[in-house]
Amino acid sequence: MAGGRSYALAEQKDARGSAFEVTTAAADLGFRGEHRLRKTDEFSSVFAFRKTLRGKNFDVLYRPGLSDSARLGVVVAKKFVRSAVNRNMVRRIVRESFRLSRAKLLPNDIVVRVSSRMVAPDRRQVRGEIDELFSRLCK
Repeated sequence: MAGGRSYALAEQKDARGSAFEVTTAAADLGFRGEHRLRKTDEFSSVFAFRKTLRGKNFDVLYRPGLSDSARLGVVVAKKFVRSAVNRNMVRRIVRESFRLSRAKLLPNDIVVRVSSRMVAPDRRQVRGEIDELFSRLCK
């Protein structure tokens, strides 16, 4: 009887896993390697193109990309965000916002750069500003 129960539990787990796979396959929300700017030349080409959207704390630089979807690079200088914990938090928030809005963005290479000093960044404020800049980029 114990074998029958474990088989039934395995079926339930497989059913849940496959339903999850179907929903994620329909909307590609990943942030894989092909969605990132990695090399110095890739960042330099975006900086040289000189198209910028400015917010209160961030600059979003962009140029038409060569790939099928948008790609992201994030620059958070120690000069503007002193704490490593806060720098990493800002990077995570920017990547998450990009991941969720990537389907709406044009296939651009995008660099998000902190442009003013942030002593203790508020998560909601950072997320709101980044979302607003990405929505302006979609237009």
